Amino acid sequence: MNVETIEGKVAIVTGAGQGIGFEIARQLALKGAFVLLNDFDETLAFRAAAKISGEIAGLHGPATDPSKAGGRAEQQEACRALAGDVSELSFLQRMVDTAVHQFGQLDIVIANAGITLFGDFLSYPPESFYKVLQVNLGGSFFLAQAAARQMKQQGKGGSILFTSSVTGHQAHKDLAAYGMSKAALEMLARNLVIELSPFQIRVNTIAPGATMTERTAGDVNYERTWSSLTPLGRPAEPLDIAQAALFLVSPQARHITGQTLIIDGGWTAISPGP
Repeated sequence: MNVETIEGKVAIVTGAGQGIGFEIARQLALKGAFVLLNDFDETLAFRAAAKISGEIAGLHGPATDPSKAGGRAEQQEACRALAGDVSELSFLQRMVDTAVHQFGQLDIVIANAGITLFGDFLSYPPESFYKVLQVNLGGSFFLAQAAARQMKQQGKGGSILFTSSVTGHQAHKDLAAYGMSKAALEMLARNLVIELSPFQIRVNTIAPGATMTERTAGDVNYERTWSSLTPLGRPAEPLDIAQAALFLVSPQARHITGQTLIIDGGWTAISPGP
């Protein structure tokens, strides 16, 4: 991807302390964007942001031209952390305000934060159901709302990306509430085409399949199981998902909105159960 397409843009990435969210934030920064990195876990958030900023500093060295707007030359950190719970409405607005205050604008929002609470449908507790909806749906819906208001005010358009899941397309045991929430995000992206296209704000969704992250690596059978079930012969790496995300939020996808890109090595084409 051409570095120029994202350089100088300002992005928020939620749920980015590790895994897919971290790699998306990292790739955005590597392509020249300024990133406000969110995670519920404060330690993870600040560690991740420091790691990304340190990597960028090592690659580019100190800036020399303070007059250049919107690029590394402003001598700002490539990535800054803001820990907090995306299910809290006041925090979502604070996140948007912080990005604008620290970096001057807001161009890209990636609503990646979500929780997975497994449970049998017949005994699934209401508290788990509403928590999944509050984080996965409320956290994405109201972050998009706050971001879109800011982007409309700026008058330069923008890009919003939701993280769905293959479980929003294919049934998975003990994930009725989670799968429902992910399918709903895809419908939200389609509906926002009507609401936000007049302001040149694009809204899309990625739907990752099985992916090797810190969380899934804790299951000793995960990689072997999903390698056997995935047509391309392996689960995804976070970079596989991040590269698709960067394409959708970049100007290279300037005529794509309301769409979902499934990134699963072909699994949903045949859908064998684990």
